[in-house]
Amino acid sequence: MRLKPLPELPADLEDRTVFDAVAAAQSAVPLVPGTENDCCARLMRREGYGSRDVARSWLTFLRALELAEETDAGFKRTDHDPTPGNVRESFRERVFGAPETLAVLREAEEPLTAGTVFDRLRETVPGWERHRRNSWVDHWEARTERLLDWLVLLDLADRADDGYIATD
Repeated sequence: MRLKPLPELPADLEDRTVFDAVAAAQSAVPLVPGTENDCCARLMRREGYGSRDVARSWLTFLRALELAEETDAGFKRTDHDPTPGNVRESFRERVFGAPETLAVLREAEEPLTAGTVFDRLRETVPGWERHRRNSWVDHWEARTERLLDWLVLLDLADRADDGYIATD
């Protein structure tokens, strides 16, 4: 299963790595299952997320990274270690649009702008997403840029010449 929510980049990356930020978010998820509201409150309190929506996005992102899971009793932390290798693999396989974006970058012979990447992925946006909001193009362009930024932070892509390229 691939999950779509993709949080904004952590704001404090001058002080810690993205992997530290992901590990800290994972540690804020309880070991004993809790409701979504309880988990979001913990994430807001421990990680300083400014709203429940931001916390919920992080909770879903942690699920995509296999660092949290939803059970019948609620959400809980998994024992999946947030190592760089595990986070990269889960991101590539379980975040909606990540494999397609990496494929576009790998096929390119030169760095691509976020707009060009979106143009090449435009047809992969599900129909229900296109009908969900009037400004779906703006939303998905911004999401593509955020996805590319995450790929760079996770060392799956690089910025070069005002564009993005896949790393080996």
